[in-house]
Amino acid sequence: MVQATARHLLVSSEEQCQALKQQILDGADFAQIARAHSSCPSGAQGGELGSFGPGMMVREFDEVVFSAPLNVVQGPVKTQFGYHLLEVTSRG
Repeated sequence: MVQATARHLLVSSEEQCQALKQQILDGADFAQIARAHSSCPSGAQGGELGSFGPGMMVREFDEVVFSAPLNVVQGPVKTQFGYHLLEVTSRG
């Protein structure tokens, strides 16, 4: 089965998500932004989610993680939890 590793951050508004994405695109460190702003417990680890397979995350998350290019920040991705920025770090 295909496995992926990814990191993400979760915030409550699309506007905040867009602003944080711009900071990352402008050179800010994804992990530092996740530690400072993510409402997900994974934020403490810089947003690292570890390794997982299809179906282990919510559908909207899976669709991005198993199709997006590696090491490119994706989002905002809206789920029932809020707005995510995602970065797929490996897949295979």
